[in-house]
Amino acid sequence: MRFRARSEKLSQSKSRKEGKTMETSQQHIREPQGQPVMIYNRAALSGPLQSTQLIIQPRRLTEQDITELHPFGKILGDEFMLERSARGYTLKQPVKIPLRSIYEVSSKGLIKYVIASLSQERPKLVPYVLNNKSLLKLANYLLRYRTGSFKTLYLYVDCIWRYTNRAALSPDQLISDVKEENGFPKPHRIPYHIKALEDYVCELQDAGLAPSRICNYVKSIRALYRVNGIDIKLPQPLSRRAVRHDRAPKPDELQHIMDIADLRERVIVSMLALGGFREGTLVRLKYRHVQEDLEKGIVPLHIHVEAAITKGKYHDYDTFIGKEAAAYLREYLETRRLGSPDGKIPPEDLTGESPLIRNETSRKPRPIGEKQVYKLVHSLYFKAGLLKKGYGRSYSLKVHSIRKYFKTQLLALGVQSDYVDYMMGHTIDTYHDIQMKGIEFLRNIYAASGLSIRRKTQTSKIEALKEIIRAWGLNPEEILTREAISTPHRTIVSPQEVENKQIKILCNALKAEMKKELRQT
Repeated sequence: MRFRARSEKLSQSKSRKEGKTMETSQQHIREPQGQPVMIYNRAALSGPLQSTQLIIQPRRLTEQDITELHPFGKILGDEFMLERSARGYTLKQPVKIPLRSIYEVSSKGLIKYVIASLSQERPKLVPYVLNNKSLLKLANYLLRYRTGSFKTLYLYVDCIWRYTNRAALSPDQLISDVKEENGFPKPHRIPYHIKALEDYVCELQDAGLAPSRICNYVKSIRALYRVNGIDIKLPQPLSRRAVRHDRAPKPDELQHIMDIADLRERVIVSMLALGGFREGTLVRLKYRHVQEDLEKGIVPLHIHVEAAITKGKYHDYDTFIGKEAAAYLREYLETRRLGSPDGKIPPEDLTGESPLIRNETSRKPRPIGEKQVYKLVHSLYFKAGLLKKGYGRSYSLKVHSIRKYFKTQLLALGVQSDYVDYMMGHTIDTYHDIQMKGIEFLRNIYAASGLSIRRKTQTSKIEALKEIIRAWGLNPEEILTREAISTPHRTIVSPQEVENKQIKILCNALKAEMKKELRQT
């Protein structure tokens, strides 16, 4: 009522300005004829007619839309046979999906998102989602209003599947129990659902799950209720204390791992340690990310990471890999160009879109998966005798631990924490300030730190100079990092140029310290 009165008042005011008279009686909107996509629909909220509402009719999927799902499988009769995952791998057990369930979704983008997210982990969850409108609402929310992460949808659906199985109800039955047919909540039923969620949390705690994992269960279940118009909230906040702590590997431990690793494993470990990548980002890198600097021989090698392949997809960032990782990567890519000696993997013609690290079980160049990276690194820890039990079933060393090596070593070498966090893809207050400084500025800081895995086998001129400076009570790494920040940056074209520049900086610092000492005496 208030909305209509205000609308008429504004209309009358406008017509007076134009010098025209306007009837004060209710204006009738003539509905368009035919079946257009956008129509006016009269909405009766309560009592007499209040206002008009604009509605976009959902567009039904066509056979052409269904054929776009061909990369995932094929149509057999009135069913769609899901045979392949989003990454192209053949499923051990194909999943049958009724075409009726697909047509009812009416959004090909949503269908692709659901299939791509769940076919990689648990393909049997695809029909589970398509048969429950409440879950489709959740999937649509994650796709349209959040980041559209495949992993997020899988984690949410997996937690909800376990909860609804325990409750012996489908997600739609769960929501209908607490929601009226007209879409309004049933206030008298909400306490029962809160109590059920509390009891489930108690079961998870008794089963020994970590607090963070239990919070993820609650977050997923509450999200299902929330997107369907129901607010379910526990009486008290849950504990989020961390009970499983992993540590960064020590330099000698990482060197031992590199000694027993094969070439591809050395690429993985060195890029995690010297580039600070998350494993999810590492497996999504392509040859184009390193092509320019690698072919020009520029070290440290710059890698620009787009927001689309980062965790959360919040923003892009820049990082680098040092001489060791670049050398392993160059050798690894050369072996791929030649093919495997046994002929199982043919020679590969590398393009910008070729996966940087590939799956070796496939003749076609496909990227390595996160699970494969976990298995490879875990196996290296085991062979090196570094696996030690932590809390529950966890270990003190994980794949993510190597990323911690990147941070702890750079901080110890005198690099400011904001620069380190930026090169790790963290969201920081000074993000734009650091990005505006440019790639060469960051490259100089990274090069000055001297981050590496292996110790120098021979004492070079610069290493000898560093030892002399340490004997005078100075920190050579801090000197180089400070100089890189304060001086104008320039492109580094070779390792020799880096060393010559650092020698000059250290010599000047040593001269200044000696002059200072002579004045005091």
